[in-house]
Amino acid sequence: MPHPSSLLSPLLLLLTLTPADPSGAHAAAPGKQAAALEHSAEPRPFTASYRLEVRGWPSATIEHRLTREGGHWQSRMRAAIAVARGSERSRFIITPDGVRSVNYASGYSLLGIGGDYRLGSDELAERPDRQTALFELSRRALTGDCQYASCRLDYQDHRGRGERLDYRVLDRETLALPAGEFEAVRVEASDPEKPQRRLLFSFHPEYPGLLLAVEYHRDGKRQSRLSLTELARAD
Repeated sequence: MPHPSSLLSPLLLLLTLTPADPSGAHAAAPGKQAAALEHSAEPRPFTASYRLEVRGWPSATIEHRLTREGGHWQSRMRAAIAVARGSERSRFIITPDGVRSVNYASGYSLLGIGGDYRLGSDELAERPDRQTALFELSRRALTGDCQYASCRLDYQDHRGRGERLDYRVLDRETLALPAGEFEAVRVEASDPEKPQRRLLFSFHPEYPGLLLAVEYHRDGKRQSRLSLTELARAD
């Protein structure tokens, strides 16, 4: 039986972006990249709901909120079905050098068995947590970096264990979802040690951190799908 966090990861898709590996990335010049981030990737609060479909499990609803609290931003996700629940919360700040995690907390249970996990500023000094990572990944994808070429990402899971991912930005597409029709920024990602596992993200082009849809494939078969069902933009 899987760890209860598997209901949220990778399907809550909590990844991070560190500076791209220069050997595999086509990055914009620093001035252009900074201008693109300033123009298209400013954080904006939102509340979203998703439908999560996982092979072998009943469908679940995931709630996702990005809010501002003074100088900090907080990203939070929660999911629950009859036999399992899970939640993750992260606070982060945005600096001229990028996004920096401040603290992270999560809790999971499956059939009444689970645990709570926390990461503090010391543990987060080198690699962001998964919630902050999701925000930063979408933020960088909006700049068009790593289009069609592979960039490498480092992040840490709920226990603070290092993880690695390769990703590339694909063409934009229009998606018809239960929440409406949206233009989407698509990102393909995979673990370099597990290339048979593949994630296809569709991000909102104007709200960093906001997922429109995600698919998780393993051995060429789709195992899970996430779709936006409701969206409230709190500008």
